[in-house]
Amino acid sequence: MSKELDTLSVNAIRVLSADAIQKANSGHPGLPLGAAPAAFTLWSRFLNANPADPEWKNRDRFILSGGHGSMLLYSLLHLFGYGLTIDDLKEFRQLNSLTPGHPEYGHTVGVEATTGPLGAGLGMAVGMAIAERHLASVFNKEGFDIVDHYTYALAGDGCMMEGISSEAMSLAGTLGLSKLIILYDSNNISIEGSTDIAFTENVRTRFEAFGFQTLLVEDGNDVDAIANAIEEAKADTKRPSLIEIKTRIGEGCPAKAGQASAHGEPLGADNVAALRANLNWPIEESFQVPDEVYDYIKEFTAKSAETQEKWNALFDEYCAKYPEMKEKWDTYYDNEALVKGLYNIPEFAKPQEGNVASRNASGELINIIKDSLPNLIGGSADLAPSTKTYMKGEGDFSAATPEGRNLHFGVRELAMAAIGNGIMLHGGLHAFVSTFFVFSDYLKPMARMSALMNIPTTYVLTHDSIGVGEDGPTHQPIEQLATFRSIPNLLTFRPADYSETAAAWYTALNSNSRPVALVLSRQNLEPIPNASKKGALRGAYIAYDSEGTPDAIIIATGSEVSLAKEAKDILDAKGINTRVVSMPCMELFEEQSVTYKEGILPSSVTNRVTVEAATTFGWDKYATKHVGIDTFGASGPAAQVYEKFGINADAIVKLLTK
Repeated sequence: MSKELDTLSVNAIRVLSADAIQKANSGHPGLPLGAAPAAFTLWSRFLNANPADPEWKNRDRFILSGGHGSMLLYSLLHLFGYGLTIDDLKEFRQLNSLTPGHPEYGHTVGVEATTGPLGAGLGMAVGMAIAERHLASVFNKEGFDIVDHYTYALAGDGCMMEGISSEAMSLAGTLGLSKLIILYDSNNISIEGSTDIAFTENVRTRFEAFGFQTLLVEDGNDVDAIANAIEEAKADTKRPSLIEIKTRIGEGCPAKAGQASAHGEPLGADNVAALRANLNWPIEESFQVPDEVYDYIKEFTAKSAETQEKWNALFDEYCAKYPEMKEKWDTYYDNEALVKGLYNIPEFAKPQEGNVASRNASGELINIIKDSLPNLIGGSADLAPSTKTYMKGEGDFSAATPEGRNLHFGVRELAMAAIGNGIMLHGGLHAFVSTFFVFSDYLKPMARMSALMNIPTTYVLTHDSIGVGEDGPTHQPIEQLATFRSIPNLLTFRPADYSETAAAWYTALNSNSRPVALVLSRQNLEPIPNASKKGALRGAYIAYDSEGTPDAIIIATGSEVSLAKEAKDILDAKGINTRVVSMPCMELFEEQSVTYKEGILPSSVTNRVTVEAATTFGWDKYATKHVGIDTFGASGPAAQVYEKFGINADAIVKLLTK
């Protein structure tokens, strides 16, 4: 290794980052300047990832949790040959560029996760480490460690302040995820100034309490010390590791180093020039890197390619020796093959017998699905007995039993959802996470990230309404359905019976680019005779039709479909031909053809009412009359709570006979 070329390469990251931010007149130079030595050390000495095959399944993962420092990552991707050009760097933060303000998964090659909210990257890194550990337990054989890689995350003080980091790291320590290594860019500066104004804890001591090995690098410019710390972290096979690396924000810029002003604004042309001079950068022109840097880095990328070639040879030998495992591997990574025909399994799509809560229907379905989908993995935030999400006979994932498919997240909803996203981003597994629907407020930011990243994490959210009853308004969701329906690219299902619940699960498992939320009842639901599974898959269908063209239409979801049926019987007796439409998924219905939608909700029929035990917000697109609840709930038996708020057949009839 050449110390001179190491220094020149580190400074190339710094100068490219400063140039791009200055040209954009927008961005965060502080992190790239301070963390460049740590990032370069990791990428050059340790990161097994091949830019020629960025989707290599056994690559190490690198997550920039402090996504505001995106120019650090873009500079690395450019220098290490991931296809980002100098012209791409010049387009930093410009519309439609490959270098947006924060790293976006699926948009830029080499970006493993969208990291906008601070700390989210740490949660997703834990999910990736869980996926690696579980898949290793499934596929590795003696002499054939075909799943054997590390997950690295670079995080800063802001990530450490966010509560999600404590949730996620606490679980990582409990699970003994030894192939998770966190590089902590510790510079004691946040936007408002010194972190001492709000953050004086000893982070390493906190991580020790979580069960981490903790290491300290006093000089963030010391490449050898950083390398030694990473080696020591990798040597611990029992614990995840935190490496605190003491850095200066804005390192190298004489007027800005160590200052809060280096965090989130361009350095200024004069300061960029001063940075160049201070670093002894040999080129005055912006966006220029000496050829010897590119040549030096090619030595490292060539070694990464050799590492993959050795893995390819090992994998070929493995497949020849264990053809049944090769077949299993292929199915784990081919979701379409796994779910093909699942909807035709009689037990999966059976008619409902008696009244059944949709949470119970979902629990039964999970335990049918798990046998057809061996890569289904998931769990709840300490609520599996209530959310009915435990997979029987599949064991619990733990430090001692990584082959288990039931994840115990503890009471950590936000980290749970981030971890679910990380599992999905890793590949090879389908993750579901679960809690009470009212507590979706705690995980909503990560559900939004699922939708933003186009990854089909499944959310099982039970106790869906004021039907929760005695637990009262703190546990009774009101606005949550509207909140989830407002998230772009997310499908929200509130099924009315077993058949619709099956349709919701089928949709979730077939989704390749959209998360799906199953909003399920605690209270028992009546079956819909001859319910249309295909109709439920289209978001809405006629549950109970009128004789001839309807005079009135009732649109309902979930448990309120049975109330709609009661009202229909009353209205029919009054000579008002009434149709009941079940609409388990508003988003899917909106995607149907005009002809289909007109067939379900003919525009000529304007006497309509919507019925849902939640806020009426969002229903005006279908009707002007609503039976719902636009206040918080109350504590009492579910039936009494429904009556208190006027969610009953009489209220529906009254509105349609005005």
